[in-house]
This record gives sequence, C-alpha cells and structure tokens, in this order.
Amino acid sequence: MSSNKKYWKSVEELENGSIVEALRNNEFVEPIPTDEFLGSKEAMSSSTSRRDFLKYVGFSTAAATLAACEGPVNKSIPYVLQPEQIIPGVADYYATSVFDGFDFANLLVKTREGRPIKIDNNTISGAKFTANARIHASILSLYDNMRLKEPKIGGKDSTWSAVDSKIKSSIVEANAKGGQVVLLTNTLASPSTEKLIGQFIASNPGAKHVIYDAVSSSEALDAFETVYGERALVDYDFSKASLIVSVGADFLGDWQGGGYDSGYAQGRVPKNGKMSRHFQLEANMTLSGAAADRRLPMSTANQKQALVHIYNIVTGSAVAVSLDAAFKAEVTKAAQQLKAAGSKGVLVSGIEDKNAQLLVLAINQVLASEAFTTTGARQIRKGSNEKVAQLVKDMKAGSVHTLIMSGVNPVYTLADSASFVEGLKKVTTSVSLSLKEDETALVSTIAAPVPHYLEAWGDLSLTNGTYSLTQPTIRPLFDTKQFQDVLMSLNGLSGTYYDYIKANSSSIVSGSSWNKILHDGVYVGAPQSIAGGTADYSGAASVLASSKAVPGFELVLYTKTGMGDGQQANNPWLQEFPDPITRVSWDNYVTVSSADARELTMSNEIVANGGLNGSYATITTVDGLKLENVPVIVQPGQAVGTIGLALGYGRKAALKEEMQVGINAYSLYKGFNNVQSVTLEKAGGDHEFACVQGQKTLMGRGDIIKETSLEIFNTKDAKLWNPVPMVSLDHKEVEATTVDLWDSFDRSVGHHFNLSIDLNACTGCGACVIACHAENNVPVVGKSEIRRSRDMHWLRIDRYYSSESTFEGDNQRKNNISGLSSSLSTFNEMEKAGDNPQVSFQPVMCQHCNHAPCETVCPVAATSHSRQGQNHMAYNRCVGTRYCANNCPYKVRRFNWFLYNKNSEFDYHMNDDLGRMVLNPDVNVRSRGVMEKCSMCIQMTQATILNAKKEGREIVDGEFQTACSNACSNGAMTFGDVNDKASQITKLVEDDRMYHLLEHVGTKPNVIYHVKVRNT
Repeated sequence: MSSNKKYWKSVEELENGSIVEALRNNEFVEPIPTDEFLGSKEAMSSSTSRRDFLKYVGFSTAAATLAACEGPVNKSIPYVLQPEQIIPGVADYYATSVFDGFDFANLLVKTREGRPIKIDNNTISGAKFTANARIHASILSLYDNMRLKEPKIGGKDSTWSAVDSKIKSSIVEANAKGGQVVLLTNTLASPSTEKLIGQFIASNPGAKHVIYDAVSSSEALDAFETVYGERALVDYDFSKASLIVSVGADFLGDWQGGGYDSGYAQGRVPKNGKMSRHFQLEANMTLSGAAADRRLPMSTANQKQALVHIYNIVTGSAVAVSLDAAFKAEVTKAAQQLKAAGSKGVLVSGIEDKNAQLLVLAINQVLASEAFTTTGARQIRKGSNEKVAQLVKDMKAGSVHTLIMSGVNPVYTLADSASFVEGLKKVTTSVSLSLKEDETALVSTIAAPVPHYLEAWGDLSLTNGTYSLTQPTIRPLFDTKQFQDVLMSLNGLSGTYYDYIKANSSSIVSGSSWNKILHDGVYVGAPQSIAGGTADYSGAASVLASSKAVPGFELVLYTKTGMGDGQQANNPWLQEFPDPITRVSWDNYVTVSSADARELTMSNEIVANGGLNGSYATITTVDGLKLENVPVIVQPGQAVGTIGLALGYGRKAALKEEMQVGINAYSLYKGFNNVQSVTLEKAGGDHEFACVQGQKTLMGRGDIIKETSLEIFNTKDAKLWNPVPMVSLDHKEVEATTVDLWDSFDRSVGHHFNLSIDLNACTGCGACVIACHAENNVPVVGKSEIRRSRDMHWLRIDRYYSSESTFEGDNQRKNNISGLSSSLSTFNEMEKAGDNPQVSFQPVMCQHCNHAPCETVCPVAATSHSRQGQNHMAYNRCVGTRYCANNCPYKVRRFNWFLYNKNSEFDYHMNDDLGRMVLNPDVNVRSRGVMEKCSMCIQMTQATILNAKKEGREIVDGEFQTACSNACSNGAMTFGDVNDKASQITKLVEDDRMYHLLEHVGTKPNVIYHVKVRNT
C-alpha cells in the first residue's frame, strides 16, 4: 500500500509550531519597506490616495518604464579583425579535464566570444568522471578578482625573471651547502609533471618530492600499497553491486575523491523488479546515509568493531569483538546478506586506519566482488602522512634550504600549522606557487601566481590506463606561470610546456593522434591491472578489535558538499549553496544529536523573521586546544556521543570580507585523523544561521513525497502505492486528473517539453543547483538576505525527514490508529523527530504548469504559457506585484528586492567587471522589482531547434537539455519532448511510478516525479 507517513522538514518546525505556522501563512515574512518606497517623512505623514499607492508600488506606466530603464545599456564594439574560430553569438566548446588535488572530472567548457562561461560534462565514451557542484562553480573562480596577479618577492611586486633567478641561485646555494631542496605538491596525477619532477631530482640528487593531500587518504593508500605494491586507490563500480555495505564511507560525498554517485544511481532505480540494497554505518548524517535503505548511526569506535564482525562472518574468522548489543543484530544481518551476495556484494569503509582498510581489501577479495577491481586503480591520492610529518621536522631542524610549494596551503590546512610556520622561517628560500596570495603565500619568500586550469595546459592519468588533456580555453588573465614551466626552466629545457606534453604523450598513447585526444579530451588505453597480493589480515583484525572508544565526545571531521577542502572559499556560488543535509549556507557548525543537545541544553529555533538561530559551543581537545563560539546544529541521525564539524571554512587570506565565514576545523585535524577526542560545552549567545529549510514549506500538504517498498512495488497494483488524488465532482469521488477548471487545447502540435525527476536516482549532490546558477545568471544575495527568506535559487533541493526510522514503522503506526482521539494524538506524535529518520531529497523548480495559477493573477500578463509547455516571464512587463508568487503552490518564484548587479551592497561576482565575465549573454540580467524563476532553459531549447533547422535535420532524442538535466550525471533528471513518442521522456511519463507534485491542485505540471522505492 502507499505511504502516508508524516514528513517534517526541520527539528525547529516541531519545537516552534506557532512561529512556523505563522510563517507558512505569511508569504513575505518581513513588512514591506514602504518607507523606502515612499521616501521622506513628509510623504509618510501625508494622506495617500489609492491612486498614489498604486503608483508607489509600481502599477503606473512611469514606474514600469523606470524599472525597464534600470537594465544596463552598453554599446557594442565590433571586432576590427575577427578571429576565424569565433562567431559572435555562437558558443564554442572545448574538451578538457581538471584535477586540483581534491576534485577531478572530464569536462566540456562552453565559451562565448572567447570567455568561458559554463562547465558541462564530457559525455564521450571513456570520459567517466563528471563534474560535482564545486567543479561547476570553478568557472566563477577563474574570474576571482582576489587572485594573485603578479609575482611577489618579500611581499613586494616583482617579475618572473627575478623569481626564476632567485630560485635558481637558491638551488645552487643549497647544493653547495648540502641543504635540502624539497618540492611540496598536492597529488598531481600528471605523467608529464611527474617526469619533469624526476628530471629535476636527477639533476639535483639531494632534492626530494613530498606529496601532501590536505584531506588525507594515506591509511587507505598504505593498505593498498602493502597488498598490491602500488600507491593507489580502488576505483569501485557500484553499478555492479546488488548489496552495498558502507562502514563510515560517504562514497556519495567526497570519500576517496567521490565520483561514485553515477554508478550507484544505476543500481538504485528499480528495473525488472530489482534494485541494489544499501546498508550504511556512520556517525554523521551524510549523503550516503540519506540514500541508504538501512542506516545505523554509530560511533567510529563501534564501526571498527562492526567491521571486524563483518570480517569474521564473511571470511569465517573468529576474532573477538566488543560490539554494542544494540547494533549486533543489524550488523550480523548486513554481514550475512553481504556474504550471500558474493560477487554482487561490496564493502567500503572510510575509517582512517590502515588495519581497517586492510580488512576492506580482505573482505572484497573473499567475495570476489565485481564492484571491487584493481584494474584501472585511481591515481588521485598519493599523499603520505609520514613524509609530510618528516618534512616539518626537517624544516624545524634547519636542514631544508629551498622549499618549492605548488597546489598546497599547509599554513591553513595543517593542524599544527604553527610548527610549519616555525620551520618555514628557517628555510632560506620558500616559494609558494598559488592562485591566491593565501595563508602560505603570505609567509613565503616568493609568492608566484599560477594560472587557473581553464588558462593552462596539462595532462592527467586519473586511473591506470586512461589519459586526458587539460587545455586552455582563454588566454591568461594575469601575469601567471605554470608550475611545470618553472620546472622546465629549472631543468634547463627550452620550448613550451605544450610542446613537452605533446612529445611526452606519444610514449603513453598508441593508436590515437594528438589532435584526436585534444578533441575528445580523453584517451582510454588497455586497462592496467595490478597483480594481487595479500597481507596479515587476521593480525589487522585483532589490532582493530582491540581499539577502544575515545573519552568524551567523538569529533568526526568531514568535508561539506559545497565547500570541500576549502580551495574555493572565495566562491560566492558555493558559499550560498545550501548544504544538502542541514540546508544551511554561509557557515560550518558542529552537528549534535538531539539526545546530546537536550543534555547540554543546546537548541535551534526559528525566530519571527523566519531565520534560524542556534546555540554556541566550545570544543576542547585532549591537549587543551579550544575552538570557541562554534555554532550548533541539532542534527537528526547524528550518532549519540559523536559530533561533526566540516573542514574548509575559517579562511581569511585573499578572501572578500563576505566570504570570511566559519571556523577553521583543520586545527583539530591532528595526525591527519578525522576522528578526535574532545569535550563539548555550551557557550553564551545565539548564532544567526542562513538556513533555507524553514522557508517555502509547501504548506504541509501530504502528497509531496511518495514512497513505497520494493516488495509492495513488485507485488501490488500501482494504484495502491501510487494513488491518484481524489476530488469531489457532483458529490462523487473522482480522480483529480479528470477534472479541469480550464479549457485545454491541442498540445500535440510541435514540441512539448517535460522534465522528469526520479527520486530514487537523486542523491542531493547539488550539481544541478550550481549549473542553473551559471546558465541563468542567478544572483548571489548573501547571508542576511537568505535569513529574510529572499534566496534567489531557481532550483532548490528540498530535504525531508520521515517521522519513523523505517518506512514500515510509519505505516504500522498509522494503521494502528483507532478513533478520533487516538488519531489526533498519534499524528501529533508522528510529527516528532525520530533519532534516525529516513531522508528524501526532492529537486523543486518552476513546474511549468499547463494550467498555471500564476498566469491568471498577473495584472500585466508578464507571465504566460507557451505551446511548448514552458511558463514564460517577460521581465520588461513585470511590475513586481508578487501576486504570482502568492498564487504559486510550489513557492518557486523569486523577487528581486534589490538590483544585485553592479551594487556595492552585494559585493559578489556581479559587482566587478572581472566577475561579470562569467555571465551568459543569452540570458537577461534581471533588475530590481522583477519576479524571476526557472525558465526551463528556454535559450537552450530554442538554440537546439534553430541548430537542427539550420542543418536541415530532425532533432534526436537526448538533444534537448536544460542546465540541470545536463549537469545530472545520476540520470535523476531527464528532459525531452513528449510529442516525440519514441523519446525517453515519453516512456517516463507513461511509467507507473510517475506522479505530479500536488496533483490534486489541478495545475497539470510539465515536471514529473517518480515514486521513491526503498529496498528495506
């Protein structure tokens, strides 16, 4: 049968019912600032006629004309000599790849008139890594006005020739005095760069290369190297797994580089009655935990015991464990199902312990897991905790003469950065090659600017057997030089790095030309398999089983979906991106379970203006380090006795003031261990969060999320698990879809666009949100405006919690209701949070209703419907009445309270000439007083139609795209023409799982959803 479980969107909704109810009934939570409209006190005190009032709020022709004139007017300057490859008004695409030491992907870069303006996924065969939210946002980081623009020596502007001369003389002096020359870099994954480094070390025998990953995977690398003899990571293929057990690994987030969500989603959509099953054991609530069929919140100490217990069952070992009885039955069940799955099962773990990672290898070897393969191992993490620690010791001992750093910021990311700075003072010459004058560059002898990856050449081998190229899509904006160019100069090599890559590639690829690889962006050779090996797995299990729980609270450090390791902290798109779980932007915070929060008297509450406030906490480590005034989020699903804190925040150097937010959690990252023993105390005061979760709640209507279990999906009729809402017509119950208040017309002529969203495939990653920002020139409004319910996102991903820990539990409790009093009390109780709720993500944008309530209330016909199914907005007609927003049941319309473009009050990318280079010329930049919302990327659909018409051909299925569907690598979003009866979107519209959001309202949307099925 269908699920009627009660959903709630936030803890605060339960605890502050009266305020939340008032906010639900008040579309605009703060009073309209009439004093700003009316102006002087004299005008305020005078009598105002109805005609005057209408004039003030924008009904007059003069007001509409004035609003239209606010749009920027610029003169066009034609090319004197137009480049042959650039056609004004036509986009060019370049295939490239990116790896910044943390994120990686194979990309297509869209350029207009020589400006890169958008990131797309490279979909050619062999391009397996897709862009996450951070990579989509990296296009904006290219135009960061805070970038380092020219070399500096001793903090003063200099030249590259002076820098080259100083570095060379320092190396000569180091060799003469016997001092160390050290190259400190992030993981490079670049064959040509590694060859250059090898040549440098060969010509300077005392030189060393130390690899440092800010967020370490060293323990997993050590384990893999012990077993297989190579420092690499397994590249799991979750599409081949029918049973997934994760012990502390957020593989849908940033675990071991991420990029696993596409394969995972393939197995999560029910096909032929089957889908994969997923167990998640974790402390923090993560994207992986949110997607799991069964989630067990447990501390890392219990996770270690659980991993040994699973090892015992799968391998037949008998290592003694001390797993809490509360978890033993569930862990045993997961282990038994994993063993039964055999080659279709896979286990992963994020525990930062070599012994734990050895057990992962052992378990997957015994299973002969198809998802676990050493063929094509990942090369995206190479760092060594031991070597980094030794480097700091050598620096403090004064034995390092010259230190050349590239792609790292240890002064910010090292836990004991004070020791690094102390050692840096004893280094004769320190060079920081960096995009920004960051924390490390500020204290280095030389700060040397490097180009953005969109301005640079490069090559990558992200996995064994693959090769991809990075190519520039724009000339360098500043006086920059690549790390590789510096190495070539130090090695005495002539020519350019481009020539070097091209020559070096011939020894890597075979059967393919340079031009083809450059065009395709990727090359896939024969997959390289690593010979199998073994280790003392039993000994590793015994050591792991003997580990004890940490005293006090267990702090689990993690990276947020938006901010990652903090490299792009000056990117306003990422700062304003709401975290998928907490829905908080512009902050990091400590997450605390509701049980621990009650004990510590910590809380969150929604205040009168709709903003979220929370307590402050003080975190103290065992060695006395304190982090004070850390904001608190009460997080359902957080394991009792554990707390979470995100890395990547708290930066100050080379950041605009607005972006200097949060707490630097790297200071707690002792020994590169993401689990630390701490104490937690409540501090005074309240923190103001920018949280969108309490806003636009869809008024509590109950058919927003539809769910069922795989068993019911397979055995029951669709009308039971996907019921059509019923309404009364002539005193008879009829299906809502059969009743119309409007006359319909024939929509089968021409194109008719629909967008499908599969709740099973959506992991909440947010790539679609940032892609929408980039494509549609969505403004950033800042923290204070977000608190006023004025966020401008055209696409939001709502996160819902269920009231019970399991789907069946909700149904059983509801079915046991008897009588009115029981109904009232039970439903009231069901609104309260479970300690371990199930989670659902739901992307919501304009639903492009065929019978749109917004269109009927607009007094100036600014919003109207097209034959192609898109709801249009004529911005020049809009006079800002906001009636359409009031009448929209989906709450997807956004009002421009201010002019966000060229406004010093909103000092983000739209306030400077460089930042505005990212704007898409195909989409108008909206002015103050205008309502805006998702356009279903009409500029993209029209361009597709015109291109096909120009080429004299029919449009093929899949050619129509929106920014969000193009960015979604999981297949959760499918866009197309339903009048093409052979198209994928037509099949999805006719699928039994299809439903419309708030179907009983009768708006007949062109966005469809698919019922979420859980394999519980």
